[in-house]
Parts: sequence; structure tokens; C-alpha cells
Amino acid sequence: MPEIETLIKRLPKCELHIHIEGSLEPELMFALARRNNVKLPYDSVEAVRRAYQFGNLQDFLNVYYQGMSVLVTESDFYDLAWAYLQRARVDNVRHVEMFFDPQGHTARGVPFAIVIGGLSRAIADARQELGVDASLIMCFLRHLDEADAEKTLDSALAFRDRIAGVGLDSSETGHPPGKFKNVFRRARDAGFFLTAHAGEEGPPRYIWEALDVLGVNRIDHGNRSLEDESLVARLARERMALTVCPLSNLRLRVVADLAHHPLRRMMDKGLVVTVNSDDPAYFGGYINDNFCTMADALALTRREIVALARNSVQVSLMPTAQKAAALAEIERVLADAA
Repeated sequence: MPEIETLIKRLPKCELHIHIEGSLEPELMFALARRNNVKLPYDSVEAVRRAYQFGNLQDFLNVYYQGMSVLVTESDFYDLAWAYLQRARVDNVRHVEMFFDPQGHTARGVPFAIVIGGLSRAIADARQELGVDASLIMCFLRHLDEADAEKTLDSALAFRDRIAGVGLDSSETGHPPGKFKNVFRRARDAGFFLTAHAGEEGPPRYIWEALDVLGVNRIDHGNRSLEDESLVARLARERMALTVCPLSNLRLRVVADLAHHPLRRMMDKGLVVTVNSDDPAYFGGYINDNFCTMADALALTRREIVALARNSVQVSLMPTAQKAAALAEIERVLADAA
């Protein structure tokens, strides 16, 4: 599908579901391990890649947290984010909403300021040198308790000018969103944008909780919303954006085959769907890879692909003028492809 691939490459887009720690490619992991004298349980890049055979979300998280151990200094976090932002530019990503997991670092003795310092410096440089804009969304780890999340929010408030939003990630099953209702209320009162992973492995009621108990502005994943017709109707009515991650869903066995991925059914039901890469170093593809794979698996039309790119811009945190410019460019690309 060379014409479709060309269209995907030309379209400006936003990435709204990317865990920056999940963009840690094995080559960089080994380089940082050497730099920081960190011992990894793998003897080669190939051995790391062989470990990327996941039966479920928890299998992935076990490897993911192990990879984090090489991130120690501000330069490490800078190099991590800079590598991803360079890659995002290749895929014509204009704006990124970058998740990061401070609890995965502070628990290892890495100060919050080190994490935020490296990431925000890379974001500033990318804006100047690459023309890629980015915002930071701090995620709470749901397998930890709310008290730990409260302490993390306390630390984040000192960097309020550098953090746009708050999210919720990690092991979903057995950790409903309502577990974090108090810390999300505080985050909302502090003016943070709110989002939460829900309905990836967890049931539709987790999506209801994210909406009604946490008061989120966006749902990350949301695949299982289709099991509840009243929930689908609400999501469509409220124009609640879903940040869908197809290659992640395949690698974590949320779906057995991308030909049966719910993306098209979501679009057909009027849901505001976006396509994203989640943890691209682990799941085998960045944002354009996800677009191209789904275009092939579901035989998406040009207009459907354009709609997905347009959605990503419209529901992003980009400033109004930048949104307008990106949307106008999308229309020009569509006209040229006609």
C-alpha cells in the first residue's frame, strides 16, 4: 500500500500515548548501563529483544521496570527523551504528550528533580531544533497505594510549570481507578489535565470509574468500552478521546489478531479515536508503524486515516493557533492525495 504509506508519512499528527521509559531502545539501554555501571540480566541487545515475548501486561511490566534501572542521571533522562523526540520528528509528529513514571525512579533513589530536569531540557531543545513540541504527563503507578501517589503529587507541585497533566498507568487488573480518587481530586484542584489508563485489560466499569470518580479528560486505551453499549453512547456523546495503541494491544495479547482490532468498530460508533505507540521500543513500532499496520490490517481508507490524524490534533493540548495550522496542513495533504 505505497500510496497509503506515503499519506501517513506526510500527515502531521500528535502522539498522545507514549511512555517515555517505554521508548528505551536496547542499544541505548546497554549504553546507559555501561555509563552508570549498572548490571543488566542480559548479555546482548539480542538477548533483550528475545525477552520481549509477553503473555500479558504484567509480563511486559516486569521487563519494563528492569529497563528503568539504567536511568540514573539527568543526562540519562535527557538522552532518553531526545532519542524519542528525534524519532517522532521522522514520523512527522508535531506534538507529543509524554507520559513519565516518577515513582519508578524515586523508589530507586533518583530524585524527582533529576527526572524532570532531563526530560524538560530535551523538550526545550526539541522545540528549538526539531520543531517538535511536547508536554509532560506524570503518571501514578496503580499497583502502589494512593499514599505513595500523594507524595509524588507533592513533589510534582514544585515543578507545576513543567508538568501539564496527571495520568494513571501500570498493572490495571485489580487496581480500579477509584483507588486514586483523592489524589486525582487534588490534581484537578491544582489545574492539571487528567487522564487514566482504563479498559485495556480491566473491565468497562473501570472506564466508568475513570470518568465519574476521577473526572478524567481522556481515556487511555478504552478497548473494552465496546462491551458496554451505554458506555459507548456516553463516550460518543461527550466526545471523550480514546488513545488506542494497536501494536501494544497485539504484543500484550489484548487482541489475538490486528484484523480483529476494535479500532474500526470504535470509529463506526462515533468514538473519538487516536492512534499511538505506547511503549514502542518494546512493542515493535512507533506511531507511523501503528498507522501503517492498521491501515493494512483493517483496509482503512484515506479519509479514515486522515480522520485519525485530525482527531489527534483536535484533542491534544496544543495551543489553538498551532492546532489550526496543523489541521489546515492535514487538509492540504488530503487535497494533494485526492
